[in-house]
Amino acid sequence: MAAVTSVGCVHGFNPSFGPETARTYDNSLRGDETETVRFLAGFGTRALELAIGTGRIALPLRETGVHVDGVELSPDMVARLREKPGGADVDVTMGDMSRVGTGRTYELVYLAYNTICNLLTQDDQVRCFENAARHLAPGGVFVIESGLPTWAARPRHQFIDVETLELDRVGFDVNRYDPVTQLLDENHVEISVDGVRFGPIRQRLTYPAEFDLMARIAGLRLRDRWGGWNGEPFTAESRRHVSVYEKAVGSPA
Repeated sequence: MAAVTSVGCVHGFNPSFGPETARTYDNSLRGDETETVRFLAGFGTRALELAIGTGRIALPLRETGVHVDGVELSPDMVARLREKPGGADVDVTMGDMSRVGTGRTYELVYLAYNTICNLLTQDDQVRCFENAARHLAPGGVFVIESGLPTWAARPRHQFIDVETLELDRVGFDVNRYDPVTQLLDENHVEISVDGVRFGPIRQRLTYPAEFDLMARIAGLRLRDRWGGWNGEPFTAESRRHVSVYEKAVGSPA
């Protein structure tokens, strides 16, 4: 049997959510915050956001009357959350979203914007599902939003995309994907009159079918899957999915 080998990764690539990332994270909001909040607000009055970050979703969700707690690994992201109106009132438990608990249960646990992909092994992603399941109140749901991986189809599993192109500023996205480990090494590079900036991140890309198996391991099952926060049908043309999981019949309450 031939040995299985993987593509070499760029040395030093690690997800970075330090002071610089926290400072600039909200500079380019995705523009889908309103529909995200509207979708999530329909699941009850108590929610837990895993990887709450700077509160991009949690704070406007709280404004609808939903009590939101958070789990977050980065103290710098939480510090930015605390600076915002209402941010000091959010109960945030510091730690790894795949392991740490709040000691409470919720009608809704959610992960937005590919965040589960920041967990870099299948085992850690499974543990995240199990952790979410432990926090679900009876009848509660676990909601994940994630993009659909397209990088495997790129020639040689590497590519560069232009993100911005101006007279005095160029931004491009440099990527290398390893289909064996499912790891994407990515660096957002900006060249301008002010110098060169790098924004490296590593993610483990996962398809919906793999998430569904993780859910089964955690005692959950798929209730619904949509192509976006507005309830768009999930089709072969979808670029992301919003998946709603609930406790499976016969699983511990």
